[in-house]
Amino acid sequence: MYRIVLLFLVLSSCSPAWQKMTGRYQFQSSNGQPNYLQLDYWAAHPWKKDPADSVPKPLSRDYRGDSTADVFFLHPTTYTEPLKLHGMNAAIADAYTNAKTDYTTILLQASIFNAAGRVFAPRYRQAHISAYFPISSDDSTAALNAFDTAYADVRAAFLTYLQQYNQGRPIIIASHSQGTTHAKRLLKEFFDGKMLQNKLVAAYIIGIPVETNYFSKIPVCTNPNQTGCIISWRTYKEGYVPEHVTKESFKAVVTNPLTWDTTAANTPRSLNKGAVLTNFNKVVPKIANAHVREQILWIDKPKFFGSIFYTSKNYHPGDLNLYYLNIRENVEQRLRTFWK
Repeated sequence: MYRIVLLFLVLSSCSPAWQKMTGRYQFQSSNGQPNYLQLDYWAAHPWKKDPADSVPKPLSRDYRGDSTADVFFLHPTTYTEPLKLHGMNAAIADAYTNAKTDYTTILLQASIFNAAGRVFAPRYRQAHISAYFPISSDDSTAALNAFDTAYADVRAAFLTYLQQYNQGRPIIIASHSQGTTHAKRLLKEFFDGKMLQNKLVAAYIIGIPVETNYFSKIPVCTNPNQTGCIISWRTYKEGYVPEHVTKESFKAVVTNPLTWDTTAANTPRSLNKGAVLTNFNKVVPKIANAHVREQILWIDKPKFFGSIFYTSKNYHPGDLNLYYLNIRENVEQRLRTFWK
């Protein structure tokens, strides 16, 4: 999905114009700990112009941003370079990693939610992608430490958000991949059975399995109007079950993003209102169906120009973008229900 954007990043990274753009950030921290009172520590924030403010052109005519609610978005892994130049955690001030974050995940994912509320998306010292694939016990220990460091930043950002910006607004939690790893912990610590749960519109925690019994008080959403609940799925080609899924000892939450229930019905692609893929300003309807099966979301092979899914059976990069407009409309729907 991000091939074109990432190619642009690679080709542009050595140019003077690129260096001027990425060099604008001013980071001041002690021992690497982010200071979330500074806007540069936020990839998206309502007090600055950022890619999360973008709206695909076909949707711009009807765009009406809602500032009565907030979206706290946790981005997926963008620290993927094999050399691990900064060790197991990304450097918070690394311009290349931040640009990848801003112009892929913030633009293509966080923007889904900008009609439903003010978008806050913190930069954090994310764990390297290899943390998900430890080989030895030493690797496992290093991975756990890396995830703990990343979550410490996410937690600090959320506390700053609560203390400085929330002012009693309803909250939508949204995340993808590594962002969901941390969103699960955040919801468990701050919302599950806590007073703040009353402010939770919904949590769209996508791309990483969420155990059905992970939360004690936050339920799974079973209809498109339900609030105070969680939504989750991970996407693979119809008929394919990854080996790691067959070894899981838990039952995972799987939401159908076309019907917003958890039943196993194979929902036709005709209900897919629009995907936003490699071309941000093009909305492509009917690109993917949805079939809840085997603890995952199965879909037929998406077909579009430049598709990276021709050979892959893992559609993880498109978990959100294949259902861009359906998610966008559902967030607004749940917010309307919350206010009622």
